[in-house]
Amino acid sequence: MNSAAARTRGTRRTTPRRGPAGALLSGALALAVLTGCSNSEPTLPEVTRATSADAGVVQTAPDGVQEITLETGDDYAFTPAAFTVAPGPVRLTVRNTAKQLTHNFLFSEGQGPADIVEQIPFLGPGDSKTIEFTAGAPGDYPFECSFHLALGQVGTMTVSAP
Repeated sequence: MNSAAARTRGTRRTTPRRGPAGALLSGALALAVLTGCSNSEPTLPEVTRATSADAGVVQTAPDGVQEITLETGDDYAFTPAAFTVAPGPVRLTVRNTAKQLTHNFLFSEGQGPADIVEQIPFLGPGDSKTIEFTAGAPGDYPFECSFHLALGQVGTMTVSAP
């Protein structure tokens, strides 16, 4: 037996072999880590659902209350995202046409001219719920789905000047 073979017999190689596949895997892992660290905004799905004809239309009921229906679905959006009412009583219905997502509805605390505390705490797929409140001071009243606020599910109710 030659002396070089005797020296290497029984010893292990301590550095791993890196072929083209290993280098490709390492590069893909580095790219994935760096992509996850970006500061870009998430891309949200487009609103592709069809809304009913009454969504977003403010009507005055026989009892004098303004009525509005909003819709939401599996797309992290309210339809419409903005509407205008006059000062006075409002009956707001939120219809969840989603097949999977649950939502809620509340006016963003401390963001409008006055607080509106009425809210819909949970709206499961296929549910529809109604709240009533009085729209007082003119101005913009932001609202949100707090479950999906980070995904941009927000809107604005404007109360017009009397």
